[in-house]
Amino acid sequence: MDWFPLYNSIRIAAIATVITFFFGIFLAYYIAKLPRMLKGVLDCILTLPLVLPPTVIGFFILKSIGKNGSVGKMLMQLFNTKITMTWYASVIAVIIVTFPLMYRTVRSSFEAFDKNLIYAGKTLGLSNTFIFAGIVLSFARGLGEYGATSMVSGYTPGRTATISTTVYQLWREGNDALAYKWVFINVVISFVVLVSLNLLEKKAKNGGHK
Repeated sequence: MDWFPLYNSIRIAAIATVITFFFGIFLAYYIAKLPRMLKGVLDCILTLPLVLPPTVIGFFILKSIGKNGSVGKMLMQLFNTKITMTWYASVIAVIIVTFPLMYRTVRSSFEAFDKNLIYAGKTLGLSNTFIFAGIVLSFARGLGEYGATSMVSGYTPGRTATISTTVYQLWREGNDALAYKWVFINVVISFVVLVSLNLLEKKAKNGGHK
């Protein structure tokens, strides 16, 4: 059994989660302090990927970083390289798909406490539970992402294959036995994530009662 899809999925989700973590805190920190109307507009823009179909997100990414896209053309002219159909194109897709989860979680944690507290202090102290939940959710969402990543990276064994794209490819080939194994792995990972979140929530509630 080739374990590259698992490794690649974890690699993509981990890199994307780190980026969304810092970027999410940075934007949430400043946007939380903006006037209500401006904050509402920015919230809608930044959380739009949360409600858009992944294939629509993938379409927009392709139009940007594809060979005919503005970013894609610039990279081809400057570095003679393309981003699409590579594993790091999936990183871009996962960042866009998972960013709203991290952003909304962090922003909510900022607004849940006394506005007189220093925002940075809340990030490092009282809001740790909320932020950790955002990290776990973002990582889990990135690990199982299929729609956008399949459009920008496709499926190439040993190069761009992820758990989700591998399951789809195996289904197309009629290899249900191996597809079930990958589905089982994905379910186990998702189950562990949900248990972790439940334990985290329970710990937070118990801590709040002390």
